[in-house]
This record gives sequence, C-alpha cells and structure tokens, in this order.
Amino acid sequence: MRSIDINVEEETGWVQSGATLGELYYAIAKKSQVHGFPGGLCPTVGIGGHLSGGGFGTLLRKYGLAADNVLDAYLIDVNGRILDRKAMGEELFWAIRGGGGASFGIVLSWKIRLVRVPKIVTGFTVSKTLESGVTKLVHRWQEIAPYLPEDLFIRIVTVGDGFNKAVQVSFNSLFLGEIDTLIPLMNKSFPELGLKAEDCIEMSWVASTVNFAGFPNGSLLEVLLDKKQLFKSNFKAKSDFVTEPIPINGLEGIWERFVEEEIAIMIMDPFGGKMNEISEAETPFPHRKGNLYNLQYLKKWEKNGVRESNRHVHWMRSLYKYMGPYVSKSPRAAYVNYRDLDLGTNKHDNTSYLESTSWGVKYYKGNFKRLAQLKSKVDPENFFRSQQSIPHYK
Repeated sequence: MRSIDINVEEETGWVQSGATLGELYYAIAKKSQVHGFPGGLCPTVGIGGHLSGGGFGTLLRKYGLAADNVLDAYLIDVNGRILDRKAMGEELFWAIRGGGGASFGIVLSWKIRLVRVPKIVTGFTVSKTLESGVTKLVHRWQEIAPYLPEDLFIRIVTVGDGFNKAVQVSFNSLFLGEIDTLIPLMNKSFPELGLKAEDCIEMSWVASTVNFAGFPNGSLLEVLLDKKQLFKSNFKAKSDFVTEPIPINGLEGIWERFVEEEIAIMIMDPFGGKMNEISEAETPFPHRKGNLYNLQYLKKWEKNGVRESNRHVHWMRSLYKYMGPYVSKSPRAAYVNYRDLDLGTNKHDNTSYLESTSWGVKYYKGNFKRLAQLKSKVDPENFFRSQQSIPHYK
C-alpha cells in the first residue's frame, strides 16, 4: 500500500495510503525540482491518516492544507465496493478530506495536486532566550506572522528545559525565494528579529523537508525514506487555535510553567494567506479565516511507569486549563490529527451526534452535523468505528 506515481506533466500524483510523507516528498523530488506538496513536517507520518484529518506544514499559507490539494481517491465502502470520486459522490469525497480517518471507509489511494516551488528556497532558525527579551518578540510575531506575504512561513518552537530552569524560543522559517529577497522583506516586516544573511540557508524545497524534520544540514535525501522515528519518547499532546494575540502576561505565565518540567514543547504554526481564502465548509477542516495560528503542546518523558506518566499528563492538563482564556472559544477548537481523547469519546457502538458534540464540535465546528448526517447514510450499521469516529445523526 505504498505505491507512488508522480505525473509531472499533469502536476498530479497517485499515492497509496500506506506511503509516508517522506516517501512522497522523495518521489516528487526525483521527478521535479520545481514541484512539492503542502503536507506536514514529520516524514514518518502516513499519507492516509494525514490527508484524512487535513494536514498542514510549511506551505499552508501559500497552498492551504494537504487535503485541499486532493483531486480524487479510491475508497472501499462498507459494502466492499471500490469507489472513485465520481462513484462515491461529492458529499463522501468532501467528508474523507478532513473528516478524520476510519469513519466512512478505507481509502486505498489518493490523487493529489502537485504545487509549484522555486528551485531555491531559504530557511532560517533564530533562537532566543527569556533573558534576551523574547516575550516581546513572540507577542510581535502574533501580530504579523498571519499577515506576512504567503511565501513566508515563520513558526515558533518553544522548548522548556526544567533541568536548567530555562526556556528557548526558536523562530523557524521557510521562505519560497532566495536570501537576497528575504532579508529586505524581514527588515521591513519583522525588523525586531534582527535576521542576518548568515542566519539563512538556501536549499531545494525537498532539502527543506529534511531540515524541518530535524535532520542535520547536508543529510542525504534518503533519510526521508527511513521509517524509524528520529525522536522517541513517551508523550502527551494537545492542541488549540488562537484568534487574538496572547498578551504579554499570558505568555509569561506559559514560560513559568515550562521551567517546571523536564521537556515541554509548544509549537505555534501561523495561518493566514491561502487559509483565509477557503471557506470553513469547503472541507470538514473548519479552522480557516479568523485563526491567527495553531498551537500544539507536547510533554515528553523517558521513564516508564504509571506514576511517572500520570504526573506528566496532569501537568499537561494543567497547562491546557491555564490556556483557556487565551484561545478560541465557543467552541474551544482542536485539530483532529492531534487526536485528544481528553475531549471526550464515543461511549458505545450507537453513540449519537448529540452525545458526541463535546469533542466533535471542537474538531469540526459547524461541519460536525453534516458529517454525522452523512455517516448515517453511508455506514448505517456503524461498522467503521473508534473512540472518536463520526457518530450517527439521531
């Protein structure tokens, strides 16, 4: 289930669900230096799950989600029929592009749209500490990152180091162009960061996927084919969406909590650009215009054991509670590909839409009802089910 067929002339590709993002990026690069795909940053993630929940990475401000660039699919329905887009109909095709995996059938393969990228792109990572006044920089980033030109993606990765009572904040960027164009743009848009040419690296787009995955500069592209995780540990993750800048005192409260724990990570991915142009109802993924950025929280630990795990999970839930006033409301939204069972689960095989709104509306907002109505039609016996599969509308 890992076949990949790239057609550069048509600017499309067929990818089976078992292929990884790394395998896809590698296959595209072998055929073209000026094409890419707007998927995620982790090369070991499987295509099937990624596209099922939406999928975003460094190209989302230019080209939207991975799911926004799906053109067709082959799906096995509950009756064992293999259906393409025409046979399954537009409503089911809509649902599988962001409605979460394992609710409507088994997607065998996806036809994707390749996107144009320059031969040379530029990346940079500028790291700051609390002592260097990074709080004001993060606050400023919130005000500008979603409104920068869509060729420029700047995310923030914050790492708490409880061993040394320190916090490191890294501004991690991909620019679809060369250094000579990037520096004047940054001097105009975000001079506070103080970006210099020596902070930047020019590379191919596919090399940037290696870079963002955490591999050392100059690594061979073949590392994208390795299914072994680069980083392994126990972890608990949660997600939020931010619609208004978090104030200075709110950010300071985050840093205070981050120095309490050994390894805590927070990733802020800016939206805006293309994401503002696509309606909430275009796909089941509704987190579009009005969202400044996505927040992902990760708490990692190495030791096994129930007591150890409970301590770290409690810390994460405490941080999530603290963040409540600063993130989206009515609902407090979450990203389905960062699956979080704390939000609620289906209690039994015949869980209804109304019983599932605690978590379903957080993932899908107004699209949840539409997904549940479709589920009732295409899988009336609820054969495809899990703890957070789409329930019946009843």
